[in-house]
Amino acid sequence: MTTDAVPAIVPNFGDEATTGRKLAIICSKGDLDMAYPGLVLANAALGEGVETHLFFTFWGFDIITKSRMGHLRFTPLGNTATHLPQGLGGLPGMTAMATRMMRKQIAEVGVPEVPDFLDQIVASGGHLWACRMSADMMRLTKADLYDAVEDIINAADFIEKTDGAQLLFI
Repeated sequence: MTTDAVPAIVPNFGDEATTGRKLAIICSKGDLDMAYPGLVLANAALGEGVETHLFFTFWGFDIITKSRMGHLRFTPLGNTATHLPQGLGGLPGMTAMATRMMRKQIAEVGVPEVPDFLDQIVASGGHLWACRMSADMMRLTKADLYDAVEDIINAADFIEKTDGAQLLFI
């Protein structure tokens, strides 16, 4: 039996693939395991020369709140990806143990802790924005936030700043 091989289609993005690209990441969760996806993607985009904006909203505010950013936790309770019986997650000390284990694994692969990762993103040209509604709800001011947060803005302002960007909601 013979088949005619179909040549692979290889897109040609030209110079536009690396210039004028924008990425907007909305970080809405502040658990330790949910802080990293947005930070890793932002770092990767910046490494590729992509203009990158992160918008921290709701529980994602924990990632940029000075008093909490270095103390994010991981809980196995309700997280089926841990592959543990769900009853174990509710036992006293399980969140602390799971957090220690995750921090160790993150360090072993050479990924910086959240505050250091934010420093790296900002040093690479990334933009950090805080959600006005979340700040108001949590009664936080710019002084409560990581120093490199550029401003507290509303959602419409973020949409305007990231016009034409690829959008990721985490």
